[in-house]
Amino acid sequence: MVITPPVLIGKRVLIVEDELLVALLIEDFLAELGCSILGPCGSVAKALDAARTAAAWLVERGHEVRLQPGDAHAAGLDEYAVPEDKLAYELDLAVSLGGDGTMLRTVDLVCGASVPVLGVNIGHLGYLSEVAPEELTDAMVLFFEGDYEVEARMTLAVQVDAVGSVLYSALNEAVLVHTDSGHTVRLALALNDRPFTTYATDALIVASPTGSTAYNLSARGPIVSPRHRALVITPVSPHMLFDRPLVLDASEMIRIEVVGDRSAALVVDGREVAVLAPGDVVRCRAGAHDALLVSFGKRDFHHIVKTKFGLADG
Repeated sequence: MVITPPVLIGKRVLIVEDELLVALLIEDFLAELGCSILGPCGSVAKALDAARTAAAWLVERGHEVRLQPGDAHAAGLDEYAVPEDKLAYELDLAVSLGGDGTMLRTVDLVCGASVPVLGVNIGHLGYLSEVAPEELTDAMVLFFEGDYEVEARMTLAVQVDAVGSVLYSALNEAVLVHTDSGHTVRLALALNDRPFTTYATDALIVASPTGSTAYNLSARGPIVSPRHRALVITPVSPHMLFDRPLVLDASEMIRIEVVGDRSAALVVDGREVAVLAPGDVVRCRAGAHDALLVSFGKRDFHHIVKTKFGLADG
């Protein structure tokens, strides 16, 4: 679908950077140890430059710039720092400067407010980012003129029933993984409240179509078109005869209970969010809000897959 903004000035834009604060803290630590720091490395330097360039360009044209406090400090843009609970309020666009990991972080910040995300690829070719750094200002011009499309990507709602109930959102996947090295974890899977099987496995992945090319792919799970709506369940090194992935309809409900005597860690989009004891339950379903990714009709998912794997035409 094509969305045409009603005005070309006064837009509110969030800029999210490639974990710059973490990188700079590491550099400070190395400097304290007496190491010579020649300057920000690779993608960090590019993300810093892109953030400053984008902020200046936006402000000159009457738009409001927002950054997370840590990102603002790292880029020397403290005047644009906004508390996290106010970042998405009446926001018109979020710009992600980095790789797919930064896109996941950006989507997590704004998905609940249905804010479109423009991905700027800094680093290796990713599956999610739309434009190169040198194309950023041209991309923002197109966005503010309404010359763009929005691609809706299904998300996951991940509910933890342990002490109380906590809900997480994921664009890629939720993973339950063993916590004891050299041992499997036992995970009882139920589909639509009906028991299916109990896995003895290193980990169990529940992925969205977008996440099918992330950890799921490394575990030999299926590649699913990101425009499809489905839930993918893939065991990692299961110690059992049944080792096949499952592809479910997006309307189905997944329930996973930790059983046996070993705990499991829950990792959501690469972040460990909980350690689950035997008896704890994780429920996964399609999320209530889609991630909205800005597109200019240039990226081809199948071409990216071919490039990643070096596939020939014939």
